[in-house]
Amino acid sequence: MAQDITVSGKVQESNGSVLPGVSVLVKGTTRGTQTDADGNFKIAAPSSATLVFSFVGMTSQEVAINNRTQLSVTLQNDNKQLAEVVVIGYGTQRKKDLTGSIASITTADFNKGNIATPDQLVAGKVAGVQITPNGGAPGAGSTIRIRGGASLNASNDPLIVIDGVPLDNTTINGAANPLSLINPNDIESFNILKDASATAIYGSRASNGVIMITTKKGKKGDVMRVNLSTQASVGLKTGLVDVLSGDDFRALVNKYGTATQKTLLGKTNTDWQNEVYRAAVSTDNNLSITGAFKNTPYRVSVGYTNQNGILKTSNMGRTSASVGLTPMLLDNHLKIDINVKAASIKNKFANQGAIGAAASFDPTQPVYSGTEAYGGYYEWVNADGKPNTIATRNPLGLLNLTDDRATVNRSIGNAQFDYKFHFLPELHANLNVGYDVSRSDGKKVIPALAASNFSNGGEKTVYTQDRTNKLLDFYLNYVKDLTKDTRLDLMAGYSYQDFMNSTTTITKDEAETKTLNDSPYKTQNTLVSFFGRANLNVQDRYLLTLTLRRDGSSRFAKENRWGTFPSAAFAWKISEMDFLKSSSVISDLKLRVGYGVTGQQDVGQNFAYLARYTPSTATAQQLLGTTYYNTLRAEGYNANIKWEQTVTQNVGLDFAFKKARLSGSIDYYMKNTSDLLNVVPVAAGTNLTNEILSNVGSIENKGLELLLNHNTISREDFTLDLGFNATYNENKITKLTSANDPNYKGVLVGGISGGVGSTIQIHSVGYPASSFFVAQQVYDASGKPVEGVYVDKNGDGKITVDDYYHYKSPAPRVFIGFNAQATYKKLSAGFVLRGNFGNYVYNNILSTNGVLQAFQGANNSLGNVVPNVLTTLFATPQYFSDYYMQNGSFLRMDNAFAGYDLGKIFGGKSTARLSATVQNVFVITKYTGLNPEVSGGIDNNIYPIPRTFTLGLNIGF
Repeated sequence: MAQDITVSGKVQESNGSVLPGVSVLVKGTTRGTQTDADGNFKIAAPSSATLVFSFVGMTSQEVAINNRTQLSVTLQNDNKQLAEVVVIGYGTQRKKDLTGSIASITTADFNKGNIATPDQLVAGKVAGVQITPNGGAPGAGSTIRIRGGASLNASNDPLIVIDGVPLDNTTINGAANPLSLINPNDIESFNILKDASATAIYGSRASNGVIMITTKKGKKGDVMRVNLSTQASVGLKTGLVDVLSGDDFRALVNKYGTATQKTLLGKTNTDWQNEVYRAAVSTDNNLSITGAFKNTPYRVSVGYTNQNGILKTSNMGRTSASVGLTPMLLDNHLKIDINVKAASIKNKFANQGAIGAAASFDPTQPVYSGTEAYGGYYEWVNADGKPNTIATRNPLGLLNLTDDRATVNRSIGNAQFDYKFHFLPELHANLNVGYDVSRSDGKKVIPALAASNFSNGGEKTVYTQDRTNKLLDFYLNYVKDLTKDTRLDLMAGYSYQDFMNSTTTITKDEAETKTLNDSPYKTQNTLVSFFGRANLNVQDRYLLTLTLRRDGSSRFAKENRWGTFPSAAFAWKISEMDFLKSSSVISDLKLRVGYGVTGQQDVGQNFAYLARYTPSTATAQQLLGTTYYNTLRAEGYNANIKWEQTVTQNVGLDFAFKKARLSGSIDYYMKNTSDLLNVVPVAAGTNLTNEILSNVGSIENKGLELLLNHNTISREDFTLDLGFNATYNENKITKLTSANDPNYKGVLVGGISGGVGSTIQIHSVGYPASSFFVAQQVYDASGKPVEGVYVDKNGDGKITVDDYYHYKSPAPRVFIGFNAQATYKKLSAGFVLRGNFGNYVYNNILSTNGVLQAFQGANNSLGNVVPNVLTTLFATPQYFSDYYMQNGSFLRMDNAFAGYDLGKIFGGKSTARLSATVQNVFVITKYTGLNPEVSGGIDNNIYPIPRTFTLGLNIGF
């Protein structure tokens, strides 16, 4: 064996700058060191060994020692990294040339585990992007907010574009989430456009940001590769609503109940929540083939997911397929990109009313009655033996006697043709034709014997939906080096997109003898657009981007149909200036400034500006003679309804430090939405309604985003990368009416369980949207809340809505994400943490089940209560008390994973990798309910998010 010698030397860049913090490893060992502040290193190694030098942003280099004791090493910039291309609206751009606020997340950074929908891939990974799960049902989606909501009554969802096809944000009947029809395994990257200088190219649909999703493709020159992945998961409930046990409930009723109520008590101890939940086993299998046939790279994939929910009877089965072809023709002057994705989902929806019923059904009663009545399930009945219609239904009966199924087929595809003119290669013509079609067929059957629908003779609902989205985009792109240091990139184009939606819903009794509802519906809207963009690059230091889009939407009257949306952005690459180019500390420093106007035309309906009539249902017919006829009810409308318009300003700084191995960005933004749609009262007799949707308001979002990435350790056998992002967002309504009326409190929103039409939130000027609006609870000397006693804020001697006050917001002021990923030889591991701070939750479960009246049931029935009733001893509900407001701040470990590379198998012809993942690992919070992360801030029997354990195997041929 060769003896060790001491090798020293210096590492520098091609421009002569020294490189501190460079990893120096003896190849094939774990022995290593790093260069000091002056780029110097010293290491003991065998004279015949090879040293490996690596640094973030630089190309790694191997240097043989060959008995030398002094080495001088120069590392080159990683040109591949510098030339990284990011998908933007209508084209691509080098990442280093971006002027707007754009976040890019690729496959290597995606969250891992039992991922059923695309939004789950990037939760917690992007500053300014809050992704809140809508519950734990199979295929359930998330509420996505980019830099806060910009609207009150129109959509706050971002525009999602898949392979150049903008999707329709409307729901797909029979699907828990429209994105559940897209297989996450087919996705290559997310590019999230956050500020208006980036999003304005999408004009009227971009106020809430844009998410560009690019699917995986084959590569030129690739040999055929086959990849098979399979994983199995089990989901477990993480907790239960804290309610009284059977024995504790009997003690409560015996102490506070009447003689009649005591006789209603049963003799069992039934844990109804354990009866409705289960361990949910799921599987996910995917097969893909990639390669290139002559000049045609290709990728073909198929997948099957079967996801069971922890609530019994809930299930989603998805079969998906995708084909991607990218041929090059005409001597590489014509590039064609063809993408076709198709999926079929079979959903079985559980009756989620069982969640609330399980928390409130009498725990002293058995699950089964011992008779055949009502399916054999124990139910509360009246003296005549018929179901007590206002009592809580048997939770298991609700699940097993409801058959709610749907099949949804969806296909998204496009063909994009990019032609580089032979006589003028600087000019490209791009034509993109695409579609998004879906068909839903659903049926919900509740038998006549079910107590939940006994009075109607059961229920049989059949529905269909056909949605068609057609797209045609055409643009010209001209790129020219005007001089040695000046580059011009011009783009101008036209877009046409048409959406059609046809729905039928028919509800009858189970025997189909009477029709309870027949609601056919068909609607269409069209968007026509002209757009352009200019990019100017001077000396690779000064970057200017100008965009303009003009949209015409059929959703508005001719006078308001067209809107214009401009933007401008400037970036200065400070690190390319002479005074920083040789810096040994800073490798990248870029200042970005942007301004732009975007719009919102998703106003909830396509004909809000037209007079229209709504046909009555079977329960509201007019009797003429001996026949009942449906009537037509005139609806209120606003002929002058128009775009909401958002002006966004953004200042950002991108940075990277050599020695610290740290990179990131910081952004400050301000979004002001004007012509905000608000429901305002109208004078009596002037319209067909007491209130109407009008463009009268404004809302403001401003905040700060921080993104940090740290390459903590970079050695041949061991790496550790850390990522952190934090966002501060402040939301405030600045106007709600055309005239500033000091007596106008705002718009009551946020419906709660309990009472008829009760709300707990309000939109008010000077406060965040959907702020809680509650009465201030009075407490006695011992700190116990006094029932029905509140602070009389206006001093009029009585408690009314005029005494309510604004209390916090359901939206967090700060949300963060932290991730770590490490590799050691063939082993890798990591985790993702996510946190919200400053968000509050109204605990609607406590407010309804935390009073003595709750156990008294209705018409000789009993209902369970939460232990909190023993603290307050409230006799009747106090729905509007701030006592039920709770801090919902939390820190959640979303994901923890580990993987092991098995290396070559099957005679060296294949590779394999094992993986293990845990999702929803833990939550740290003061909130007393099951889950502090509640979209909208009202916790009322939401489908719990399970803790999921997953084992996976990936084999490549």
